[in-house]
Amino acid sequence: MDNKLYLVSTPIGNYDDITLRALNILKKVDFIICEEFKEARRLLSEYKIEKELLSLNEHNEDDSANDILLRIVQGESAALISDCGTPLFSDPGHLLVDLCISQKIDVVPVPGANSLLPALTASGFDFEKFYFYGWLSPKKDERRSELLRLKGINDVIVIMDTPYRLKSLLGDVQKAFGPGLRVALAYNLTMKDEKFYRGTVQQVLEVAEKKSLKGEFVLIVNNRRFSRRP
Repeated sequence: MDNKLYLVSTPIGNYDDITLRALNILKKVDFIICEEFKEARRLLSEYKIEKELLSLNEHNEDDSANDILLRIVQGESAALISDCGTPLFSDPGHLLVDLCISQKIDVVPVPGANSLLPALTASGFDFEKFYFYGWLSPKKDERRSELLRLKGINDVIVIMDTPYRLKSLLGDVQKAFGPGLRVALAYNLTMKDEKFYRGTVQQVLEVAEKKSLKGEFVLIVNNRRFSRRP
């Protein structure tokens, strides 16, 4: 393969969601760049792919990105994957992409699984236009300040966070937006226990507490105060 950097989307839970193109590229590139070796080896083992792995994460990105760039400049091809889903969404890799672009190396996105669009499409909200905020700060005060700013956005808003902060997030959203806010919680998307919880934020929080929910999720907030449709 040519010396290119491929941004390869991988499944977010269900291994059947890999694309044929993604499999073909992962088999053919010279090496694969991953966040964590354990997650990457588990993924590649599922498809019986053996490939050299290089780690690129928040702790080593500055050093690793330059080393990886040098190999690509010298003629090797590489695929960048995240632990799951589409690379670069709240994941490392931006520096490497910038370096490749600066050296006129082709950066090729390989679309596939992600949590954003499935959560939106099944939310039940009109999401022709929406605001993607992504991950909130783990710091309590900053987190509440972020939510208060989001309250001023008159639209459907997408929020993400870690599984162990699900209930605290719902509680913070309720305090910032009010208990009557309509939300849709996309829980463990593509997995066997996938579930959508829809209703007011107070209702969904009560369910989360009752069921002790602790899994991957995307929270869709309907903060639209008027309908876009006539």
